[in-house]
Amino acid sequence: MKPFRHILSAKCVVGMLAYSVLGVAGVTGVAQAAKSAPVVVSAPRELAPYPFALVAVGQKDGNDTAVIQLRLSDLGFWVKSVNGKFDLTTKQAVMAYQNYVGITATGSVDVKTAAALAMAQFPAAGQASRGDVVQVDKKRQLAFVMREGITVMALNVSIGNDKPYEEPDANSPGEMIKGVALTREGKFHVQRRRTEGWWEGDMGPIYRPIYFDGGIAFHGSAVVPAYPASHGCIRVSVPAMDMLWETGVLEFDARVWVY
Repeated sequence: MKPFRHILSAKCVVGMLAYSVLGVAGVTGVAQAAKSAPVVVSAPRELAPYPFALVAVGQKDGNDTAVIQLRLSDLGFWVKSVNGKFDLTTKQAVMAYQNYVGITATGSVDVKTAAALAMAQFPAAGQASRGDVVQVDKKRQLAFVMREGITVMALNVSIGNDKPYEEPDANSPGEMIKGVALTREGKFHVQRRRTEGWWEGDMGPIYRPIYFDGGIAFHGSAVVPAYPASHGCIRVSVPAMDMLWETGVLEFDARVWVY
């Protein structure tokens, strides 16, 4: 596995910066500082509750959203940047957090979600493990990237819904594909990878797939809801898939644990 380089820069430093600015300039000052903060995904073992109430921003852009992004990042939920824009990766991070704590996953920051974020004291964590591994929690629709046994980020995913399907073969006109949308539980290793952009899979387009169980892969998708919706693969957002390639967490022979 490649080093995480700048993506794993020390989050606690960002938090200290935010709290120091807060003492001088208030919440808006924190939001402004958050906009220039580096992209980070590692999280400390324990956090203090946020010193002010977080705003239920819904899916609106603005300074309050920058604070939400910073808090999500501090808690280990990956966002591409802390910039105050409620973009795709922010929505995905909100969905991941909601699924993690058992709130209905809408992708919007309502009053309940804002309050939970403010009071949270522990970052996202997968199951105990050793070494480097990407874990997939089927029940909560989450992927946990772990390094040396420590969870460094959590992502929203969408897996198979365990239901039978019959659909046209996108690569063989006139033929049908039948199967069960199953994401098997077990421990696997990355077997093959396709780095170049979008591919026309038999059941639709997939982005930069990384296969770990025969034809089952992590791949980017234009649709990643907070519930099972794939044919068995593990969908992530396109920006998240680019990040997984960039960080090298799913290189050839990397460990994958689905439970």
